[in-house]
Amino acid sequence: MPRFEPHPHRRPALIAGASSGIGAATAALLAAAGHPVALGARRADRCEEIAGTIRKDGGEAFAYPLDVSDSGSVARFVSAAAAALGDPEIVVSGAGDLGAERVHDLDSEDFAAQLQVHLVGAHRLVSHVVPGMVARARGDIVLVSSDVVRAPRTRMGAYVAAKNGVEGMARALQMELEGTGVRASVVRPGPTMTGMGMGWDAETTGEVLEEWVRWGLARHPYFLRPEDVAAVIAAVVATPRGTHLTLVEVQPEAAVVKPAAAPAPTGPGTADAPAPAGAGEERA
Repeated sequence: MPRFEPHPHRRPALIAGASSGIGAATAALLAAAGHPVALGARRADRCEEIAGTIRKDGGEAFAYPLDVSDSGSVARFVSAAAAALGDPEIVVSGAGDLGAERVHDLDSEDFAAQLQVHLVGAHRLVSHVVPGMVARARGDIVLVSSDVVRAPRTRMGAYVAAKNGVEGMARALQMELEGTGVRASVVRPGPTMTGMGMGWDAETTGEVLEEWVRWGLARHPYFLRPEDVAAVIAAVVATPRGTHLTLVEVQPEAAVVKPAAAPAPTGPGTADAPAPAGAGEERA
């Protein structure tokens, strides 16, 4: 008899921040794998567009407004999604945006607002969903973090603080959930081409990138695509029960640099140099 029952074939998934980027890509990928998905974000109209595309492609999808900085909004989203799709088996927390202010220039209320979305918002999802998972003795919650935890970046002070908090919360959660059948995992993407930071003007973007290069944080110009990170999230939740991927960091790969061709030989006896006298002659 196996130590754990296998995952159900149908696993309803709640995705916060599903209106674009990693969240939208994750919704599409999980739906393609046969799981019903609930898409939540402040841009509910965009979530409905994505859900419509998923349904057109044969998947099961539900869209509902979600503001993770509002406890009431989170409660309504979780309740509506469960009514539409069934009890959640998977939760992906990745809602949020970021500014480009220096820590000492950032207003404290704006600093706190980013913590409310990235950190407290993740906790709101956990507190509304995980108790039910524990009662059913199974489930996956994936917290989308960032490589800024390992390598902080300038102009992202509040975001750095929030993601450090997310990973600290996740580690405590993993210990508290051990033996319950519920897995909490962190997916830590590197630079990813999403809508986050796309509102920066050209001057700000240039300044930020110059600072990152100066601090050795931009080794090459390649970014992950949202679907690259979504593939990792899908792999984390698809891992057979009894195995727990606690932390997965994913980075963009640099372009392959082909080694320079070796210079043509020019020594004695080659096509580019005459053979020495007597070369090739049999000695007596």
